[in-house]
Amino acid sequence: MNGGMVLKTEYSISLRKIINEFSLEELYVPENIEELLITSTEINRPGLQLAGYFEYFDVRRIQIFGISEISFLKSFPQDKAIEITKAYFAHKPAAVVIARELEIEDYYYAIAKEYGVPLLRTTDTTSGFASALIAFLNLQLAPRITRHGVLVEVYGEGILLLGESGVGKSETAIELVKRGHRLIADDAVEIRRVSSKSIVGSAPDNIRHFIELRGIGIINASRIFGVGAVKLTEKIDLVINMEHWDSSKNYDRMGLEDQYSEILGLKIPSITIPVKPGRNLAVIIEVASMNSRQKKMGYNAAQDLLKKLGMSEDFDADTTNKAVDPF
Repeated sequence: MNGGMVLKTEYSISLRKIINEFSLEELYVPENIEELLITSTEINRPGLQLAGYFEYFDVRRIQIFGISEISFLKSFPQDKAIEITKAYFAHKPAAVVIARELEIEDYYYAIAKEYGVPLLRTTDTTSGFASALIAFLNLQLAPRITRHGVLVEVYGEGILLLGESGVGKSETAIELVKRGHRLIADDAVEIRRVSSKSIVGSAPDNIRHFIELRGIGIINASRIFGVGAVKLTEKIDLVINMEHWDSSKNYDRMGLEDQYSEILGLKIPSITIPVKPGRNLAVIIEVASMNSRQKKMGYNAAQDLLKKLGMSEDFDADTTNKAVDPF
């Protein structure tokens, strides 16, 4: 596969996939339901719109009607309620979902059909469905890149292995899986920014759980090692750059410098591991994972050692927050 990086700026998801994901009841769906796409991660509960104010109404958003909205319309004589509902559906929002499996008047169906607006229903509460839908849309529509590398889960930490072809990323992943850890993606890692603080990685659907081993060929990790050896997605906590050992290069031996790789605008802790015969990379990565967790919990072994040696004042601000290797 291409070792470069692919970045897209806009994504969409079919409304049919959302219906299937949340087991939504289809009260009315137009004939072109398979072609309808959702592009906004935001949802909306109509308030001002039912009062007739549409100045900033985003029709790309999925609309959710709960007890308040249904009760509000019921408070009017039916002729007025129909007028309000028609004015609302005439703007053709992406879809309308009725929460709590609430019963609705017959005119909802007729108006939805008149304007071709999908009308759906869920058994979930309004807030519960809204939060679940937002989380789902944030993942499906998140900014993303595809990066050549390997993603594994080691002791609960998402470890992204990067390096040129032939450096041993896949072989290291196999050894980690044999040691009880889990594979998320090999060769191509789809990375998505799902919030302002975190990114997650997954494998493309068509190559999920497959690993290429030179000299052996393609294997299916889930078939050989069992379903407990693989995982669909994982948050990326640490980037490990694997490179062939360069005797002329000075590698970090203390771990005092906080290095980072920038991915989709976020700084992710990063280290470089030199590769040469005789080094047990799986064990080294296990230790790196545990050390990363300790640092997140506020403990740095190198700083602790220097403090015990009375040398901590010699290593201050210039050894921290050093960003490297932006994607």
